[in-house]
Amino acid sequence: MHGIIKPHPSQDAVKEHWSDTLRGWAYRNKWFVLVVLVPTLLVAAYYYVFASDQYQSEAHFIVRTADSSPMPSAGFSQLLGLGGGASQSRSEAMSVNDYLDSQQAVIALNRRVNLVERFRRPEADIATRLWHEQPTPEMLMRYYRKQVNVRFNQETGITTLRVRAFRPADSYAIINQLLAMGEERVNILNRRSQGDALKNARRQLAEAEQALLGVQSQLTAFRQQRGDLDPEGSGRAQLGLVTSLQGQLTNARAQLNAMRGIIAPSSPQYVATAARVRALEAQVAGQTGKLTSGGGAIAARLGNYQDLQIRQEFAGKRYEVAAANLEKARDAAMKQQLYIVRVVDPNLPVKSEFPERGKMLLTVFLSLMIAYGIGWLLAAGVREHSL
Repeated sequence: MHGIIKPHPSQDAVKEHWSDTLRGWAYRNKWFVLVVLVPTLLVAAYYYVFASDQYQSEAHFIVRTADSSPMPSAGFSQLLGLGGGASQSRSEAMSVNDYLDSQQAVIALNRRVNLVERFRRPEADIATRLWHEQPTPEMLMRYYRKQVNVRFNQETGITTLRVRAFRPADSYAIINQLLAMGEERVNILNRRSQGDALKNARRQLAEAEQALLGVQSQLTAFRQQRGDLDPEGSGRAQLGLVTSLQGQLTNARAQLNAMRGIIAPSSPQYVATAARVRALEAQVAGQTGKLTSGGGAIAARLGNYQDLQIRQEFAGKRYEVAAANLEKARDAAMKQQLYIVRVVDPNLPVKSEFPERGKMLLTVFLSLMIAYGIGWLLAAGVREHSL
C-alpha cells in the first residue's frame, strides 16, 4: 500500500509562514518592539550610517617650578603638612588648566586656527557639527567644551589634554596651539610673579642709593665749605701740634724753675727762658683754642664730620643689605619660575575612535531593556492588584 504523498509547501508559503510568525511575535511583544527594538535600530542607523568619524589627539603635560621636586600624592604628605612647593605648583597648574578651558582661550584660539571653520567641516554630520557660521562666544564655548577636554590628575599633577575634530590634522593643529597658549600663559605668570617679587626689592635699593648719595653730597659740601679734605686727619695733626707745644712748654718751665735762685732774674739767659715760656704758653693757648673754642673749632667741625661719617656708614650698610635682598629676590624668582614639561607630545591620529558606535549602541540597548523591565514589572503588579 503506497503511502500518502503530502505536497511540500512552496517557498512563498514558507516565507509567508515566517512572516506570519514574526508578525505574530511582534504583535504579542509590541511594547518591547516599541520601547527597545525600534529606538535601538534608530540609534544604530544614526551611528553606523549618518554619524561622522571624529579623530582625537591627546597630550600630557605638567607645570613645574625650577626647584620643585616630584609632586607627592595628596595623601599622607598633605596630612603632615608637607610639600608646600608642590601645592604651589598644583595651584599654578590649575590656573593654566582653567585658562585653557576659559572663554578667553576659546576666543584667542579661534583667531589663531579658525575653530569655527574646523568645527564646520563638510564631512561633519548635522547632529555633531557646529551649526552656526558666526556663533556667539557663549555658543562657541559650549561646543568647544564638548570637543576639548582638560583634566588634571590630583595624584600625579599631570594634565591630560584631549581634542576631537572631524579631520586628523585639525585635532593635531588645535592641540598644539593649546599647548603653545598654555606656555604663553605660564610666561605671563612668570613675568607677573617676578615683577611683584622684584618691585619691592628694587624700590628699597633705590631708596638706599638715594640716601647714600645724599650723605655723600653733604660730606662733599662740608669739605668744600670748611676747606678741609680730611677734618679728622687735620684734628689729629692739630692735637699732635698742641701736644708737642705742651711738651716744649713743660721743658721750658722746668728750665726756668731750675734757673731761679741760681741766676738773677735780670740775666739775659733767664730773661730769654722766661720769654720762651711765655711764647710757648701763648702758642699752646692759641692752638688749644683752635681745638675747642668757637663754632669754627676743630672739635665742632670734627663732631659734624663724624656725624656725617656715621650716617654715611649706616647708609652704606643699608645699601649693601638692599642690594643683597635684590639678589635674593632674583634668585627666589628664578627658582619659582614656572615652565611646562610635555610628558606626552600630541599625536597625529590615524584611525577614528569616535563616536564609539558599539559602546553607545550597547549602552542604549541595555538602558532600554532596563526601562522596559521596570515597566513590565510595574504593569504586572497593576494587573495582579486589579484581579
